[in-house]
Formats: sequence, C-alpha cells, structure tokens
Amino acid sequence: MLHAMSRSKRMKPVQRVAETREQAAVQKLGESQQYLDAQRAKLEELRGYRDQYSESFRTSGGLGLDANRLQDYRVFLARLNEAIRQQEDILAQCTRDHEQTRQQWIQMRSHHQAIDKVVEQYRSEEQKARDRHEQKEQDERAQRLSGESSP
Repeated sequence: MLHAMSRSKRMKPVQRVAETREQAAVQKLGESQQYLDAQRAKLEELRGYRDQYSESFRTSGGLGLDANRLQDYRVFLARLNEAIRQQEDILAQCTRDHEQTRQQWIQMRSHHQAIDKVVEQYRSEEQKARDRHEQKEQDERAQRLSGESSP
C-alpha cells in the first residue's frame, strides 16, 4: 500500500519559498541600512565642513578680505548650504525607503512564521495520528494475545 505524502511534507516547498523570501528581505534591509547610514554620514560631513568653514571665517574676523573675496565666501557658503539641503532631502527619501523596506521584511518574516506554525501544527497532528495508530495496534495485539492464552 502506498502511503500518501503528509501535509507537513507537502508544505515543505511553500516553507522553503517563504524562508528564501524572508532571507532576501533581510539582505535588502541590511543594504538599505548601510545606504541610509552612508547618506547620514555624508550629511554630517557636509554640516561639519560648513561649520568649520564658517568658524574659520569668524575667527579671522573677515579681516583682509576684499569685496571679491567676501563675495566668493558668501557664494561658496550658499552652495554649501544648498548641498546640505539637497542631502537632507536625499536622507529623508532614504529614510522613507528604508522604512518601506523594513515593513516588507516584517511582512515576509510574519508570513514565514505563519507557514512554520502551520507546518508544525500539521506535524503535531500527524504525530498524534501515528501515536493513536500505534496504540490501536498495541491494543489489538494485546487483545489477541489475551484471547489466545485463555482456555
């Protein structure tokens, strides 16, 4: 007699797909975090550079700067501030993208956990069915043995 494949074994491919998807989502989340960290570091670097540049101008008191050099300073500072604003926009978008990636990972993880739970439930039911079957066989064997030994 052929034994039908158990439900838990039939679910194995589904379980593997869910696990693969979760692993891909974890990897994507890690990459997203690295990119977010790099963009945050770039913003801090720009801000630090601007602060350092402004401080050096303040400590020198702007002495010895002619009108052209003062204008160059203002233009450069304006460009630096614009670069910071653009980087802040990039960081905000990266933060939103990262949150979306994190939500996708949470969804994949939840799906994988739900499938694992179903498979575990199937295994438990199958084990209980095997235990009941074994108990039934033992009871029948015991009944036969007691029937053979009675006069």
